[in-house]
Amino acid sequence: MLKQRTLKTAVRTTGVGLHTGIKVVLNIRPAPVDSGIVFVRTDLPGAPAIPALAGNVTDTRMSTVIEAQGARVGTIEHLMSAFSGLGVDNAFVDVSGPEVPILDGSSGPFVFLMQSAGLVEQAAPKRYIQVVKPVEVVQGDKVARFEPYNGFRITYEGQFDHPAFEKVGSSVTVDFADTSYVREVARARTFGFTQDVEMLRSQGLALGGSLENAIVMDEFRVLNTDGLRYADEFLRHKILDAVGDLYLLGHPLIGSFLGHKSGHALNNQAARALLAETSAWTWVTFGPGDRIPSAFIEPLPLSQPAF
Repeated sequence: MLKQRTLKTAVRTTGVGLHTGIKVVLNIRPAPVDSGIVFVRTDLPGAPAIPALAGNVTDTRMSTVIEAQGARVGTIEHLMSAFSGLGVDNAFVDVSGPEVPILDGSSGPFVFLMQSAGLVEQAAPKRYIQVVKPVEVVQGDKVARFEPYNGFRITYEGQFDHPAFEKVGSSVTVDFADTSYVREVARARTFGFTQDVEMLRSQGLALGGSLENAIVMDEFRVLNTDGLRYADEFLRHKILDAVGDLYLLGHPLIGSFLGHKSGHALNNQAARALLAETSAWTWVTFGPGDRIPSAFIEPLPLSQPAF
């Protein structure tokens, strides 16, 4: 039987928010069966809890923001991606401010933290959302589509008018049956362009951004002295973001997802559309003797090092 997972013990880190620039303490704690991922604003009276669910998303400008009980937490997508990649079903995430720290701009540090804490199985079956009918959301020339698939696969297609993208093409497909999230996706960093910085900061965004937590490009090249971690790091980060945004379904997904020029906004609209179309999906659990898609046989061994 595939069982639910949580952390063995709590783990803590500090960092600045990418958009707010505010220093935040982050504490990830074990949570009981069927809790899901729940963010807790420890700096606010009553420590309001915000379940990480698609219906709680209230802002998707350059990040994914959730809100409940008058409290909000932003830039949750990289941490949510790490939870999904490690197969963590239940966790409490205490944050001392309005945004999850960006750390190095990828999911890698979160993976390392949770692997350091250790993961444990819980006495309840893991519940999956299995796509049984296509669901598509279109916004102008942007498309997000779910399709039935016996596993978990994401395709991202984008068009970037910049020399740095010419060598890597405009699309990538990651099938987690034969691709390691930890090794091939988690370390891909967020990226941005110097010409957009002034505009973003005038909107109160990217106030904490730097070469330490993002790939930064001018009109011609990547400015980071250490270069890229993957040749197609930009596209892999879009996959990383999609993994995190789709985990706001509240459960792991069995199916295929295509994002054509999609971002956080369309990813969220697609997740809401899938949940609303109840005939398009069904609940699935795997018990003894069941045939399990290879993408889910072992998301990450409990004792395996992160990198």
